Amino acid sequence: MASELEPEVQAIERSLLECSAEETAGKWLQATDLAREVYQHLAYYVPKIYCRGPNPFPQKEDMLAQHILLGPMEWYLCGEDPAFGFPKLEQANKPSHLCGRVFKVGEPTYSCRDCAVDPTCVLCMECFLGSMHKDHRYRMTTSGGGGFCDCGDTEAWKEGPYCQKHELDTSEIEEEEDPLVHLSEGVVARTYNIFTITFQYAVEILTWEKENELPADLEVAEKSGAYYCMLFNDEVHTYEQVIYTLQKAVNCTQKEAIGFATTVDRDGRRSVRYGDFQYCEQAKSVIVRNTSRQTKPLKVQVMHSSIVAHQNFGLKLLSWLGSIIGYSDGLRRILCQVGLQEGPGGEGSSLVDRLMLNDSKLWKGARSVYHQLFMSSLLMDLKYKKLFAVRFAKNYQQLQRDFMEDDHERAVSVTALSVQFFTAPTLARLLIIEESLVTVIIRTFMDHLRHRDSQGRFQFERYTALQAFKFRRVQSLILDLKYVLISKPTVWSDELRQKFLEGFDAFLELLKCMQGMDPITRQVGQHIEMEPEWEAAFTLQMKLTHVISMMQDWCASDEKVLIEAYKKCLATLTQCHGGFTVGEQPITLSICGHSVETIRYCVSQEKVSIHLPISRLLAGLHVLLSKSEVAYKFPELLPLSELSPPMLIEHPLRCLVLCAQVHAGMWRRNGFSLVNQIYYYHNVKCRREMFDKDIAMLQTGVSMMDPNHFLMIMLSRFELYPLFSTPDYGKRFSSEATQKDVIQQNNTLIEEMLYLIIMLVGERFSPGVGQVGATDEIKREIIHQLSIKPMAHSELVKSLPEDENKETGMERVIEAVAHFRKPGLTGRGMYELKPECAREFNLYFYHFSRAEQSKAEEAQRKLKRQNREDTALPPPVLPPFCPLFASLVNILQSDVMLCIMGTVLQWAVGHNGYAWSEAMLQRVLHLIGMALQEEKQHLENATEEHVVTFTFTQKISKPGEAPSPAPSILAMLETLQNAPYLDVHKDMIRWILKTFNSIKKMRERSSASPVAEAEGAVMEESSRDKDKAERKRKAELARLRREKVLAQMSAMQRHFIDENRELFQQALGLGATAPAAPDKGPVVSDATLTALGPAQTHVPEQRQFAICILCQEEQEVKVENKAMVLAAFVQRSTVLSKNRSKLIQDPEKYDPLFMHPDLSCGTHTGSCGHIMHAHCWQRYFDSVQAKEQRRQQRLRLHTSYDVESGEFLCPLCERLSNTVIPLLLPPRGVYSRVNFPDQPNLTQWIRRVSHQIKSLENIKKEESIRSKFWSPYSESIKEMLTTFGTATYKVGLKVHPNEDDPRVPIMCWGSCAYTIQSVERILSDEDKPLFGPLPCRLDDCLRSLTRFAAAYWAVASLSVVQEHFCKLFASLVPSGSYEDLPCILDIDMFHLLVNFVLAFPAFQCQDFSGSTLSAGDLHIFRLITMAHVVQILLTSCAEENSMDQEHPAGEEELALLALYNTLHQCSGSTLKAAPSGWHLRHSVRAAILPFLKCSALFFHYLNGVPAPPDLQVSGTSHFEHLCHYLSLPTNLTCLFQENCEVMNSLIESWCQHSEVKRYLQGDRDAISYPRESNKLIDLPEDYSSLINQASNFSCPKSGGDKSRAPTLCLVCGTLLCSQSYCCQTELEGEDVGACTAHTDSCGSGAGIFLRVRECQVLFLAGKTKGCFYPPPYLDDYGETDQGLRRGNPLHLCRERFQKIQKLWHQHSITEEIGHAQEANQTLVGIDWQHL
Repeated sequence: MASELEPEVQAIERSLLECSAEETAGKWLQATDLAREVYQHLAYYVPKIYCRGPNPFPQKEDMLAQHILLGPMEWYLCGEDPAFGFPKLEQANKPSHLCGRVFKVGEPTYSCRDCAVDPTCVLCMECFLGSMHKDHRYRMTTSGGGGFCDCGDTEAWKEGPYCQKHELDTSEIEEEEDPLVHLSEGVVARTYNIFTITFQYAVEILTWEKENELPADLEVAEKSGAYYCMLFNDEVHTYEQVIYTLQKAVNCTQKEAIGFATTVDRDGRRSVRYGDFQYCEQAKSVIVRNTSRQTKPLKVQVMHSSIVAHQNFGLKLLSWLGSIIGYSDGLRRILCQVGLQEGPGGEGSSLVDRLMLNDSKLWKGARSVYHQLFMSSLLMDLKYKKLFAVRFAKNYQQLQRDFMEDDHERAVSVTALSVQFFTAPTLARLLIIEESLVTVIIRTFMDHLRHRDSQGRFQFERYTALQAFKFRRVQSLILDLKYVLISKPTVWSDELRQKFLEGFDAFLELLKCMQGMDPITRQVGQHIEMEPEWEAAFTLQMKLTHVISMMQDWCASDEKVLIEAYKKCLATLTQCHGGFTVGEQPITLSICGHSVETIRYCVSQEKVSIHLPISRLLAGLHVLLSKSEVAYKFPELLPLSELSPPMLIEHPLRCLVLCAQVHAGMWRRNGFSLVNQIYYYHNVKCRREMFDKDIAMLQTGVSMMDPNHFLMIMLSRFELYPLFSTPDYGKRFSSEATQKDVIQQNNTLIEEMLYLIIMLVGERFSPGVGQVGATDEIKREIIHQLSIKPMAHSELVKSLPEDENKETGMERVIEAVAHFRKPGLTGRGMYELKPECAREFNLYFYHFSRAEQSKAEEAQRKLKRQNREDTALPPPVLPPFCPLFASLVNILQSDVMLCIMGTVLQWAVGHNGYAWSEAMLQRVLHLIGMALQEEKQHLENATEEHVVTFTFTQKISKPGEAPSPAPSILAMLETLQNAPYLDVHKDMIRWILKTFNSIKKMRERSSASPVAEAEGAVMEESSRDKDKAERKRKAELARLRREKVLAQMSAMQRHFIDENRELFQQALGLGATAPAAPDKGPVVSDATLTALGPAQTHVPEQRQFAICILCQEEQEVKVENKAMVLAAFVQRSTVLSKNRSKLIQDPEKYDPLFMHPDLSCGTHTGSCGHIMHAHCWQRYFDSVQAKEQRRQQRLRLHTSYDVESGEFLCPLCERLSNTVIPLLLPPRGVYSRVNFPDQPNLTQWIRRVSHQIKSLENIKKEESIRSKFWSPYSESIKEMLTTFGTATYKVGLKVHPNEDDPRVPIMCWGSCAYTIQSVERILSDEDKPLFGPLPCRLDDCLRSLTRFAAAYWAVASLSVVQEHFCKLFASLVPSGSYEDLPCILDIDMFHLLVNFVLAFPAFQCQDFSGSTLSAGDLHIFRLITMAHVVQILLTSCAEENSMDQEHPAGEEELALLALYNTLHQCSGSTLKAAPSGWHLRHSVRAAILPFLKCSALFFHYLNGVPAPPDLQVSGTSHFEHLCHYLSLPTNLTCLFQENCEVMNSLIESWCQHSEVKRYLQGDRDAISYPRESNKLIDLPEDYSSLINQASNFSCPKSGGDKSRAPTLCLVCGTLLCSQSYCCQTELEGEDVGACTAHTDSCGSGAGIFLRVRECQVLFLAGKTKGCFYPPPYLDDYGETDQGLRRGNPLHLCRERFQKIQKLWHQHSITEEIGHAQEANQTLVGIDWQHL
């Protein structure tokens, strides 16, 4: 179909381009009916430009639209060429001081915690960096898209509203002028006309609902018959469902379907088929049929192409309007007028209203376009922002209704704009007064929660999915309410009072529906069948928590409002309690001569509810009356006298009793839902408006009634009344042993009740209850959290309640109570409590959970023991109560309280006869302590004429009255002091008696009559102190004795080890790891240590023993014994790579013989150093495989290792391994030959080898020689040699294993060379000595690997290895036999050396001409060293150094210059002119050092010659020592001089290579030496610059769409679009995400990424393995912030980044992933390949 269109389309385009914008505009200027002209123009041209085929061409469409449709409008508007007109407008315009930048998804936003009015006030990065706030405490988040920058809005900031860019001139602050004065009248009139027409057109066409006819004025005579099948986005169906359906409906490929789905998700709609009506209708029916099974079907429409064309242009027009008004504020003002003008339909018919009310009918793309337009027009013009806000509030209910029906997220709904008006204080007040906004929001909210029970309370049970979805949507209304209330009014007008109180009434209505919701009854006998729905009610409570607090804050800011609100709340509470006492039989309680009437009610038998928002609100308001002193100023206005305290306390008390009974285990059968409710009731998120307020309500009640009456009611509710009212009730209990459960329950209930009394008296740290400041409360919270254990900043913040601005107020006070300890390399910074704050510790702090309380007690006692103090934890000194609550303390000295205390103490004294618990006693002691502290303070603060009425000390010294002559409380305490069964509480009782005595003294001082009793007490004190001192002395002696014995033991141990050192070394298998120590066998003098050549130091052979970790048997490592192996892990690596883009095209044909110096991809071998018998390992591996097959049938999960690739975990340390290396003796020793006296020099040796190679070729032609050389190894060792060789080949080349492939030996040698190179790199980077103490697993690995590589030729085909040798030789000594060998610049010399040396024995084994292996090694090494020097000189950059001239030229410098000149001549003078000799010598030495170090390591492990001591310490460059060890002259040019005849010809042949010439002419690059060490990329200091970089990154595949999970590769710095369908690619026949694909190409199977939005590091290995790792960014508190949840500023921590880099250098990424996955099973279930 497309092909027929082509010529026709081109013809149309030509005719279109001839149309002139200027002429059209001229025609319009003359027109009488402009609207008709414009509409005709659009009707004709729009369908010709847009929607000409199945796929859109946005570039072409935009170009044509600009030319034909928008061009004339711009000409018309300016009255001249817009290229001149617009700049003129811009010049005349005063720039706005509002920034108004609309945020993209993922862009960083900043809020200042010190200056922002509320957390929704944010700045964009540019404004932030130019503002004063960057030095304040700020919070950084990533935007969800759609908000805008508040820079320049004076209402949003307490200070610093402008950044440098938007700064206002002070001269301009006169009255706001009308922006239209800057425009000429003609422009105003024309703009008005064109804006009216275009805006009208766009609104009309976007809200058009017919599918195949246009509005009358846009219809054209001849219509095409083309239709689109248009698919719309919804939030119900998943990506997978849509892709699957599309593949079936329109027969497209999966890739196309993914493209469709992505566009639908991004833009909200996409045409999936183009053609005639029938053709599209058919696709529609398939889609609807396929998606309507479970849910509502996908929305699909068949639309006429001209409608789609007009709609596309409508959107284009709206964005055009947005860009035009950017030129001038005047144009913006005109657009606002046009938009808000009343239409013909009266109120609510303006264009803006029409768009808003049709919001939920529009698709996502259209919504975001018009929201953007509103933001850049209406919200940027302050006058119209107000008018728009009023329209928004008038339509509020309807908009919210539409939003409930709609299924798109709030971010793309017009309701999300509420944050722009409601948070602006002046607008919010205006809307409250004019539109009763608070009432409207609450009423709308109530409308949507229809389910009520018979009492009118909300009912959430049997919640359907749809209702739950609705409920989630309804919660956004609470958010709006929060926005409105977020800034408190400072000045109240009468209208504001009236409207706010109306809103408060509505709010009470809402709370009334929550009072008593979800009531529960105790299950007796059998467990509850269905867990009731409790979460919805708690969600509601949580969401409303801040609103309730803010309502109280509003009330508190005005006395009249507070009084009114208090009365209203009280009235509502009385209503709720209406039927409270009806029909109940009152009962009378009496103890100690007091009696009170109450109703009969049992929490454990009747209904009880945990939701009491109205009681709690009243408690809050009551505390505010006290705080703001309204209660004392206007007592006559308050109904305080009418309050009935028993009514007030009833429900909160029931709630607390419920908690106590749950703790006592009486509600076990009610299931988890109740446990969860109790948990949240105390949880930090809810407690402020739940538990805390219940305590406050009880405090209110107690302060207004007789404490004896309160205690009796409390005993009755706790169901403990009979226990304390009848004497000997306890005895009766303990005699019946059957009642174990009941006794346990009662004990817990008594403990809980005493705890509650402690809380009522002790919790006076909220301003209004006690006389405290605002910060005291938070200080106390922090002190008690830190008394449990030191905490990190984030833990602390989590345990403190947040206010509506997400602030806890912690930073203001933390310095006063805690020290900060900085973190190390791991872990995080910790706050520790200052020692002087421990005095304020209260064991019965009311926010402690059970577990926290016991931890805190343990920690505090431990601390006291460390400081050698007694372990009593006395109650802290408390601040005084406010006058309204002052009578609360009398509860401590009331008769009933004394009776309770006495009873418990009596039980404790007669401790066997009664059922009591230590916890109960501890609480009673605490209460007695509190009472004494209280009395002491009363006495200290008492004035002369005041009589202290608090006389607790006198009351506890009196014995009980007759009938039951009980001893006094004091006497019982003295008895208990020496009770052996109360050891823990001794110190506390002692403290109480001491305090009692000091109070007595104070009273006596005031009454001035000395009494003898006190002296007795003093004597008692002193004897007690002696007692203590004696105990201390004994403890000290015991400690010293212990230390002495330990010291003796360790000395004996050391002595034994020294004497029996040999034994130990053998037993521990140390013989295997310790290098041959010079003290064994003949003494080797240091001067002569030489690693290779005829002069090689002879080291006596050491026997080597090893123990198998699987069967624990010891065995000597011998050639003929069974094989012993090390677990090893072979992996491909690009850590040393200088060219990551190089890929092996066809691994089957690739020849790895020569490694390029860019080391683009090597094979690294690592090992954990654990040794096993080969047969034990084989058994172990088989069992792992069998287990894996069984597991796969059961579970379809990945494990942390992949058995199919031969992976297993080391049986001892669980390190990931995939093969084993055999342990061998030094292989050169096995093949040692006689040393012949005369050794050939290099020239002779080269001739001899060339000669041998020729004869080999001749032999080959004649007959095939023996394929394998006789090898001394046992079968088992040979098998293991093959096993490891094949594994290296398989992994290194990514091919199927094949042990006869000629490339196997090359891969083994290459792995050896690469591993040595990477170890040398790590040592150099860390400035460690070459032969310093290596970790033993690394040492073992290198030794075994080198010996293995040297022995491998024994199991390979001899002719293959000989062929390799000939090729290697030919690369340096050219012969005519081989074509296409690489030039000297393209060979890595160390790889060449290893290959050469290790292939040489195979070549040598048939030679009896008298040269030995060791001589061959030396010649090979020297030849390659010279080649490397030439390589260095060819590639060295001749940087002149001004210092050079001062150095006199020695012979080495002159020789180097001569050599350089030789090269200069050989290369045809293309080499740069020689720099100075000193510079050459300096650069050659620096460049060759890595090669020499690697060679030293290689020959050390190959020949086993110990390293000279000079190389074992770090320090200078060791150049000379290395040369001695490697038997090189320290002046490298001597090599060239000794062998000048052969070298000159070789150098000439090397320089003649065509590639070398190309390099010297500048046509290609080459690696220069020394190679720089690879590092991970440089990360910015401040994390937000990374976020910014990522927010500008758009997905490379889906045209300009913002990536959702931008991920940064830390190795090469590429940004990837991770975790999305758009960027999936195919890798080995599997779909993988961008990171996995990148891991394969950049890291060759190991990847290190930083997920920018989550701020976490991602390690990937292969396709199925990965783990998350802490990022190197920390906040000021030394913590990482994974997921950017806290938003504190983050800065780069260099040490942690170094650590990640080190893991990478050491090739430990895979190992790290293995450990993480073993430790955390959830990681195994993640689909890593899709990241």
